[in-house]
Amino acid sequence: MNRNPSIGHGRGLTLYLTGDHACSYLDAVQARTLFVDPAARIDGPTYQALIEQGFRRSGVHVYRPACRACARCIPVRVPVDCFERDRSQRRNWRRNAADLTLSHAFPRFETEHFALYRRYLESRHPDGSMSEESNEDSYRRFLCDDWGGETRFLEFREGHRLVAVAVTDILENSLSAVYTFFDPALAHRGPGVFAVLAQVELARKLRLPHVYLGYWIEESRKMSYKTAFRPIEAWDGRRWRLFERGAALELP
Repeated sequence: MNRNPSIGHGRGLTLYLTGDHACSYLDAVQARTLFVDPAARIDGPTYQALIEQGFRRSGVHVYRPACRACARCIPVRVPVDCFERDRSQRRNWRRNAADLTLSHAFPRFETEHFALYRRYLESRHPDGSMSEESNEDSYRRFLCDDWGGETRFLEFREGHRLVAVAVTDILENSLSAVYTFFDPALAHRGPGVFAVLAQVELARKLRLPHVYLGYWIEESRKMSYKTAFRPIEAWDGRRWRLFERGAALELP
């Protein structure tokens, strides 16, 4: 247990460090996680301060990797004012914006959302390894529970058909992409990329300077799309550093 007075707008928060456990992202790697006390009151401004120091949330739990000999989980964010779509992203935007509509919903349980979430997980993990994560209770805890801040479900529809949901936290200086799930049959249209592009446009509309995309790991193919959003900034443990288009994302 550790108390860190620099987090939370001047008030101390108790942090708990786990023991070693299997890494969720890399095979045969042991990880440790630093958690904010789940009994602490985490509001939007407090979470803004935390996310600026590399933390993320999953449901009501706010955490950051704290591994012994590994620093491959790198927090990344898009600086909204500097971002420009590349050729592939422009094609993605034109194709999806032509027939998909966007609306905002409050973070409550909806059977339509949950059915799409289950189809998405089943397509990504056909061996059934995500069966626990795909049950209703886990879904509610992960995406629907009140965590103290403002969240919206960005719904993408083709006519009346729900095709994607981007769960997004709205903070005082940023948007945070919590989780996106979509119809597996439309994977060829790049709905995940389109969701990030839509979040960047929403941040511009709200005059918020950053969109946080969570952690990037070089070895993870599923995370490779994040570094296609250029320029991008990465947290090196001390500050956010800008990487220009085409530059390698290498941190000390």
